[in-house]
Amino acid sequence: MMRKKLILACTDCGSRNYSSESNKAVSVERLEIKKFCSTCNAHTMHKETK
Repeated sequence: MMRKKLILACTDCGSRNYSSESNKAVSVERLEIKKFCSTCNAHTMHKETK
């Protein structure tokens, strides 16, 4: 298995809203995506958590 399951957390409120998959062999740094947070009710940056 070369794919790894990720959990994305909002940088403002810390809620864990999204999950995704990533290729371990290609990506080294943590993923950051701007997505909608229903808790903040706005588009915020979401970072990969452990």
